[in-house]
Amino acid sequence: MRRRITRRGFLEAAGTAAVAGILPGPAGTGLAQEREAHGLSTFGELALPPDFPHFPYVNPKAPKGGSLTVQIKSRSGNQGADSFDTLNIFVLQGSGAAGMDACFDSLMSGSGDEPGALYGLLAKSVAASPDRLSYRFRLRPEARFHDGSRVTAADVAFSMNILKTKGHPSYRMMLSELVSSVAEGEDIVVVTLSPRRSRDLHLVVAGLPVFSEKFWSTRNFEASTLEPPLGSGAYKVGRFEQGRFIEFERVPDYWAKDLPVNVGLNNFDRVRWEYFRDRQVAFEAFKSGSITFNEEFTSKFWATAYDFPAVHEGKVRKETFKRTAPVGSQGWIFNLRRKKFSDPRIREALGLAFDFEWTNRNIMFGLYSRMTSYFENSDSKAAGKPSEAELALLEPFRGKVPDEVFGEPWLPPVSNGSGSDRNLLQRADEMLRAAGCKRDGSNLKLPDGQPFEIEFLDSQTVLQPHTQPFQANLKRLGIRATSRIVDDSQYQRRVDDFEFDVISRALGGSAIPSDTLRIVYGSEAAKTRGSLNAGGVSDPAIDAMIQRIGQADSYAEVVVAAKCLDRLLRAGRYWIPMWWNPGEWIAYWDMYDRPETKPKYGSGAPGIWWYDAEKAKRIGKA
Repeated sequence: MRRRITRRGFLEAAGTAAVAGILPGPAGTGLAQEREAHGLSTFGELALPPDFPHFPYVNPKAPKGGSLTVQIKSRSGNQGADSFDTLNIFVLQGSGAAGMDACFDSLMSGSGDEPGALYGLLAKSVAASPDRLSYRFRLRPEARFHDGSRVTAADVAFSMNILKTKGHPSYRMMLSELVSSVAEGEDIVVVTLSPRRSRDLHLVVAGLPVFSEKFWSTRNFEASTLEPPLGSGAYKVGRFEQGRFIEFERVPDYWAKDLPVNVGLNNFDRVRWEYFRDRQVAFEAFKSGSITFNEEFTSKFWATAYDFPAVHEGKVRKETFKRTAPVGSQGWIFNLRRKKFSDPRIREALGLAFDFEWTNRNIMFGLYSRMTSYFENSDSKAAGKPSEAELALLEPFRGKVPDEVFGEPWLPPVSNGSGSDRNLLQRADEMLRAAGCKRDGSNLKLPDGQPFEIEFLDSQTVLQPHTQPFQANLKRLGIRATSRIVDDSQYQRRVDDFEFDVISRALGGSAIPSDTLRIVYGSEAAKTRGSLNAGGVSDPAIDAMIQRIGQADSYAEVVVAAKCLDRLLRAGRYWIPMWWNPGEWIAYWDMYDRPETKPKYGSGAPGIWWYDAEKAKRIGKA
């Protein structure tokens, strides 16, 4: 189950504000010298002009209609994997429902071609102060909530402020340098940021969901609720059955349906999210047509399970798209708060017991590549010895970080593929002994004399075939390694409270790394309940590199700092890296169509697709 850092991955946006526009700023605001812009970009000019009609990768004439039924495969905030008990996904309390993002608009919206660009949605334009600490957003007067009431600057200010004070810990941490959000009349909101702000904070606030202040004035924002919150987005909550499914209905008179950022999007009349506790049961639902679109993440299914009548009859299509977007990190995460994982030699020794080569060949049909970096498939992946620019950032920490940071970046070992590589296990045993562990018969004891026991916590059994051979090798080292499978709500509670030894975790990647990484690897996040820094990574050098990423003035500077961060994280042995897929595996009932052009970053599926009534009729799904 892949985790996104925040709503829309904080739009995968980062960077200094670069505004370009055509309208003069209003006098008397402190922003009069600046011109209003139709968007914000990370570095340099926006690719699209103020009068752009639509994004290049959409079909502006895509028909509206039909339905799409999917299963939750990634989540953010408090969203659960196999159930839900609240429709508020923006707080810590409860297990949030999938798809709720679609009910809310933000000031600006991102582009699949420009990871560091935002274009106006609720906001018609934006002007920035010369010091880039104040942003004046001018709202569109036609913006409306689903009840017909106007979306005002007061609603925007309320939304930012309540997310900062009462939102999910990820929001609270990211908005810590938001000084104020103040409404000036109905259509102007002024956002002020701290001088300590990160480079991308203005883009974060421009991508936040906007709530109705009136709606929430009589309700507890932090509480779980099954009352659909009032939004202004392209969809609203339809039918749902708690923990089983939730449907979203397209708003036919959606106020922003003809804006350039929405043309060719939001094409389905109904989007339904189904919940299943078991992947096999979910796959059977896809085979029967109850689920109509499936992004596959299980190699065994992809290699063997798509051999059923609907595939042979051409009713179900199976495609692999080349992965063009950066890949996020995926691995087994140690809880560094636990004493037994405090020594990096112990952590590295444990990693030597995982035989990726055997696992990939025997369990995953050779379909994966070994993950070696926290920034796979991107410019930010460290390779070779540090460049002069990297050394300039790393030198202040010489003697305080492992020496290997200044050489070739750490790589996981390559085994002989036997499943139990004796040379690697011997190395692991030597490292454990060097760290103070001792054998007592067939059992290994930690330096403090306690038996070495590890519990792998999960909410699903899908990784058990991969984990059990790994655990068998750990047993050969004298370590008692077991798995505990709990329901999703208990799993999330234990992870939020840091009550685990080892978990598996996958995080989404970003084309332009930003200081949102501090909620994943930062020291403050390590101390914050419910944060994405589940492992508890806490190191001044890592904090400094994340800060440098957030303050970089160019993409080149971002890449240099990110490579340094990659070196530090890999040298820390904070995880046992798993694997990544060079392709995107997509299967669907052949009742959809799509544009000929794909976004530069990703396949665009199914967001830019649409329902084809003729195709649906041919396969009996009309």
